[in-house]
Amino acid sequence: MNRTVRTICLLLVGSLLPAGCSKKNGPVSNDKVFRYPLVAKVKSMDPGNVEDVYGALIASHICESLYTYHYLKRPYVIEPQLADGMPEISDDHLTYTIKIKKGVFYQDDSCFPDGKGRELKADDFVFAFKRIANIRYVSPNWGGFKDRIVGLDAFRDYTAQFKNEFEVDYSKEVEGLRALDDYTLVIKLVKPWPQLLDDLTNVVTAPVPKEAVDLYQKDMNYHPIGTGPYYLKKWNKAVYLELAKNPNFRKEYYPDQGAADDAAAGLLAASGKPLPFIDRIIFRIIEEEQPAWLLFLRGELDVMGIPKDNFSSAVDFGALRPTEAIRQRGIQLDIYDQPSLYYIGFNLLDPVLGKNKPLRQAISLGFDRKKFNELFYNDRWTIAHGLIDPEMNEYDPNLVEAGFSAYDPQQARRLITEAEKIQGGPIPELSIGTVGGDPFSRQIGQFVQRQIQAIGLKVKVEYVDWPTYVEQMNKGDMQVFAGGGVRFNAPDALGVLQMFATKFFAPLGNSFFYSNPEYDRLYDQAEVMFPGPARTELYRRMERMVLADYPAVLTNRRVQWTLRHGWVKNFKPHPFLYGYFKYMDVDSENQNSYKSRTKGLEKER
Repeated sequence: MNRTVRTICLLLVGSLLPAGCSKKNGPVSNDKVFRYPLVAKVKSMDPGNVEDVYGALIASHICESLYTYHYLKRPYVIEPQLADGMPEISDDHLTYTIKIKKGVFYQDDSCFPDGKGRELKADDFVFAFKRIANIRYVSPNWGGFKDRIVGLDAFRDYTAQFKNEFEVDYSKEVEGLRALDDYTLVIKLVKPWPQLLDDLTNVVTAPVPKEAVDLYQKDMNYHPIGTGPYYLKKWNKAVYLELAKNPNFRKEYYPDQGAADDAAAGLLAASGKPLPFIDRIIFRIIEEEQPAWLLFLRGELDVMGIPKDNFSSAVDFGALRPTEAIRQRGIQLDIYDQPSLYYIGFNLLDPVLGKNKPLRQAISLGFDRKKFNELFYNDRWTIAHGLIDPEMNEYDPNLVEAGFSAYDPQQARRLITEAEKIQGGPIPELSIGTVGGDPFSRQIGQFVQRQIQAIGLKVKVEYVDWPTYVEQMNKGDMQVFAGGGVRFNAPDALGVLQMFATKFFAPLGNSFFYSNPEYDRLYDQAEVMFPGPARTELYRRMERMVLADYPAVLTNRRVQWTLRHGWVKNFKPHPFLYGYFKYMDVDSENQNSYKSRTKGLEKER
């Protein structure tokens, strides 16, 4: 699967519609409501079409995959979700036989007879995978299936003859995808796929009922139908989304095991209780931090990241705890690593940048990562010295000394002279595309612009919204793109290496359009290797190969500092698990009484 889910800076800002504490003088709902912020519009919640963290976050609470990660255990453990047990794997690692749980039903929807959700069948997975292969469906996630499953690439070629995706005959057999019966799925591989179980935790691989596609067709982006604990109740495109508890959700219970310190942290107090606890989840889209911050302090959203301008008043950095003013509100601080990589990317198809490595290297050497982290993230994040995150298995700690993240503006200016020789004259004005829906993003764009100008280059910045940014980046319409990075959803580092393989040119993941025949050869070798010292050595060799070509300016990695109100329970964010809200709980009484309890503290805002 294309495991490098694209995202802009994931500060948890924004607010949620006042639910649970209603309009002034209005009734207070007894529902348990969790209010969660988004900083950008949601592009799609159709599993096969999800390509960013926002869509993945919401869709993962509606739709489920065969496998998932245990919510509490560390190191990370994969466990069955819709599968009835772990797969039976052939000795040659080419055939996976997976049993499907019985008695799992889709959410009620008008696409089904009488509006009643039918039982999940193995054929639903076959259909979902074939749908991603359908060339007319134009799934950004095809790269994860390409050259993997016997007969699936041939099926994709077959679909090319049709004018639209709905003319395709999905009954056409694919040898490597078979439903032996209603509850047995067989996947036959072209070659070993060591990351298959990781990929089968991704919502992209969730089953899709054909009835829904037949009814909604192009509108499937707005009508996700799954087996998960929540269903989509309302969606006001640019304002908010509301999920409601699925009344037909199967019996599932809060885990009774966890990491070593989970019991002491109260994370096992709900063991054995039926899931989910929360009745409604409301996401509201707010692109500016300060309105969201005020709403959070007023108790009208339940968690959020900390805006840089409010950090010193909210956090005692030395003690790693909230300030007294924040603690008086019952607000708690959680700090955790989020495997990720943020960068300024170069479009290597561009005639100026693509053939001018000294130019790309100069821009990298001229970027002050330390100052960037201090200015925009209060020195909370970490500098990215390489591609592979420290939370991943193949991380190379020696890259810190390799100099790929060095700041040397004098050397950068010398390289500009060399770059001008390659260009045959002065470097033309460069164009940077970035997300600019809020002041914070625009400040980042201005900082990047000044950094590049400081080494003697002319630069203009073009600001767009998030969906436009993704579209232009994938089409190669941006010369330089500086709107975000990637969040990884598996501990295996192949996902980040996939971002630089030629066969995964955007929209399949390689938005840099980086192409290196030797790298491609090594990638083909690496993708069939199982974990071990030989694979680690190869991954690290490939990483250095990419870094030496400077397809991007690697900037930083995310360390999430999240504030949450005391009424939010069972909160343990998982870096690779998106559908974790079902484990969380809300103390509604505490939530509803917040305003009266904190009356008089507004001056502390």
